[in-house]
Amino acid sequence: MQRLAPTLRFPEFKINWVESRIEDLVSSYKLGGNYQNSIEKNAYPLIKMGNVGRGYFVTNKLEYIVGDIPAAEDKIQEGDLFFNTRNTLDLVGKVAVWRNELPTAYYNSNLLRMKFENNYFFNYVFNSFWGLKKLKRVASGTTSVAAIYTKDLMRLKVSTPQELSEQQKIADFLSSVDKKISLLKEKHALLTQYKKGVMQKLFKQYIRFKDENGNDFPDWKTKLLSKLADKNNLKNKDNAVNAVLTNSAKSGIVNQGDYFNKDIANQGNLTGYTVVEKNDFIYNPRISELAPVGPIKRNHIGQGVMSPLYTAFRFKDENVLDYLEQYFNTTMWHRYMHSIANFGARHDRMNITSADFYALPIPLPCEGEREKIVSFIKALETKVNAVNEQIELTKTFKKGLLQQMFV
Repeated sequence: MQRLAPTLRFPEFKINWVESRIEDLVSSYKLGGNYQNSIEKNAYPLIKMGNVGRGYFVTNKLEYIVGDIPAAEDKIQEGDLFFNTRNTLDLVGKVAVWRNELPTAYYNSNLLRMKFENNYFFNYVFNSFWGLKKLKRVASGTTSVAAIYTKDLMRLKVSTPQELSEQQKIADFLSSVDKKISLLKEKHALLTQYKKGVMQKLFKQYIRFKDENGNDFPDWKTKLLSKLADKNNLKNKDNAVNAVLTNSAKSGIVNQGDYFNKDIANQGNLTGYTVVEKNDFIYNPRISELAPVGPIKRNHIGQGVMSPLYTAFRFKDENVLDYLEQYFNTTMWHRYMHSIANFGARHDRMNITSADFYALPIPLPCEGEREKIVSFIKALETKVNAVNEQIELTKTFKKGLLQQMFV
């Protein structure tokens, strides 16, 4: 056995770590059952490889066992450690400890349940910088279909403290970091939900602001998009512009090469693409879970070209841009889009005529109330972004710990 010690260590522990095979450390291991499953909800939720992350479980999308009643031995208990044996080459070998994410759950044959003296400690061993490197070396298969076979996993060597108290202290410390990340994520989700609800109430006029003198603002007006904006039909003649942009429901207007890590458009033939400028608004008719009628986003990048499948338009009054950017982040305009859409042959894309699109009615308050609405929403966004920054900083802190506290 090779004697080792990590870079970062609690000062009360002096005895070197030892390198051992997994088979000498694990007390038992078992694959789950080969169950038929469905998205139809019942009493037997099934945890599959897609539900396992690196150190956590995802339970917002579940499938359920159908047919036979699952074996009692496949029921998950708190503290069970699971190893994902089959996945893509990048994802195979995901490990997480079950922390009662659901009251009842079972696991399938792509997951290996292992029992160690301290499952929480070994969760961090496998998810450490060094653990991930070792797992990657024993993974076999193609990019899309890969496996880590039990026999190879059992021969894998990992370094662990000889004192169980050190294992426990490391597990407790890193669990506290995970707990902080979990609480921050919960706070972020609550703030995001609150912001979403407040925005709906603002644009439905359930919440109204007063002017500087405490008086009511004037009634809102409704104007058609065609009266507020001009359609952008400028084509990219002679390929004069080659910065290809795309409209992402999650990220807004982004550089296509950065977003997809490669250029999708044919750089040699962009003459049919629309030239857009900063502050143009773009509608992408492709629907998704995040954008059920397709997203409308504002271009903050600058000049570029976009696919002719998108609808580009430019507002005549720059004073409405901030307000309308926030408006299009709500679902207030979705009902109208559904009412005019012809889904046709493609179920993943809204088929809307130009005339119907530009007849979109837009509620418009006076400038003073618009400014108050925008300022309020941006203040909420600042709070949401601050929590998100805390999450990322804590994740970075944990990543550093996982590199320095293990060997």
